[in-house]
Amino acid sequence: MTATSERPLTAMIDPAVGPPDCAAYERAGGWQAARLALGTLTPAEIIDRVTRSKLRGRGGAGFGTGQKWSFVPKEPASERRKYLIANADEMEPGTFKDRWLLEGNPLQLVEGMILAAYAVQAGHGIVFLRGEYQEACVRLHRAIGEARQRGWLGENILGSGFTFDIHVHSSAGRYICGEETALLTALEGRRATPRSKPPFPQTGGLWGAPSVVNNVETLCNLPHIIANGPEWFAGLGLGEDGGTKIYGVSGRVAKPGAWELPIGTPLHQIIEDHAGGMRPGYQLRALLPGGASTAFIDATALDVAMDYGSVEKAGSRLGTGMAIILDDRTCPIGMIRNLEHFFAQESCGWCTPCRDGLPWVERLLDAIENGTGQDEDMEQLDRHARMLGAPGRTFCAHAPGAMAPLASGLKLFAADFAAHIQQGCCPHHAGAGP
Repeated sequence: MTATSERPLTAMIDPAVGPPDCAAYERAGGWQAARLALGTLTPAEIIDRVTRSKLRGRGGAGFGTGQKWSFVPKEPASERRKYLIANADEMEPGTFKDRWLLEGNPLQLVEGMILAAYAVQAGHGIVFLRGEYQEACVRLHRAIGEARQRGWLGENILGSGFTFDIHVHSSAGRYICGEETALLTALEGRRATPRSKPPFPQTGGLWGAPSVVNNVETLCNLPHIIANGPEWFAGLGLGEDGGTKIYGVSGRVAKPGAWELPIGTPLHQIIEDHAGGMRPGYQLRALLPGGASTAFIDATALDVAMDYGSVEKAGSRLGTGMAIILDDRTCPIGMIRNLEHFFAQESCGWCTPCRDGLPWVERLLDAIENGTGQDEDMEQLDRHARMLGAPGRTFCAHAPGAMAPLASGLKLFAADFAAHIQQGCCPHHAGAGP
């Protein structure tokens, strides 16, 4: 964890060797931040450093991490029950960044959780892990066990008086669990439905106790911020946001994958220099810049810097930073239908607009794609996109996120929708008919 590392999150990850054990992690600079924090820093000083680092949540919402922590009541962990939860329920289609971190260097997450827990004075840590991440689960359990044996977890860590331990909870597998309040409800053993706010989790979360939920990538940044300083971390970014970001590209590119780059790296650079551009015979038509619940960006807007503000100005969201490519030989209506099928089946069913509206959108798209769509279907799709996509119309952000690719697709691919209806088939599929 040297200050000269331009890719601190992935510097210790080597698939050929496997994740580092405690000794190798320490030789590479690990535990340096935990020693510094528990030995010389107060919780308030850690929150201040994280705030000045300009670290924003890497799970999609992009809320300021230090600001989020500042809402937690200040009582010591010994006086009040508090929880720190790592959201590792990575179910956003097209997103696989947290899996890379969990499998490649789980001790980095463990140290990050120690730092975050000390900052908010939480005595209990939980990793809410996607159930399908079985290899990550094995490696995470091994890392936690070794850290516990070496005194990094448990009672009175490093003689600081601070007690903290971590438990791994494997999710039963619902996309809605990525929403922090639904995650908390699932941890309590109940149906995973979002909660109304207030109270916010920072004051009334898991079993009514103050709780902080942070994404895996967010927590993995903390050891580097504390060890190297907030100014160093802020300087890694190319714009207003601090640090690096794990970006990814999936679709018909030459080299699909994920890369740690300065936050604010231009989108065209990620696609051309790191993903190798499009495969021979394919052209880039549009893309979802941050996973399935973000709006399409046209191929003419690839100069956008991949940071929160710039992508928002371009009409979408940074989200997870994992781009899904739409090429010129893939039917955009088929792609949108596939996404809406996912969102419809993953609705928790708590509120009527989402529970009934998303399956209705899927049925309309099915009809258009299969050649039985009507002109009035377009009016219905537009109405659903406006009604379900507006903030406050549904209980949580699931439906608005689901409407992002649809609403943008209705504008960007209007000619494709019209061709499907007029020709009574999908023009992209040879031989397709009513």
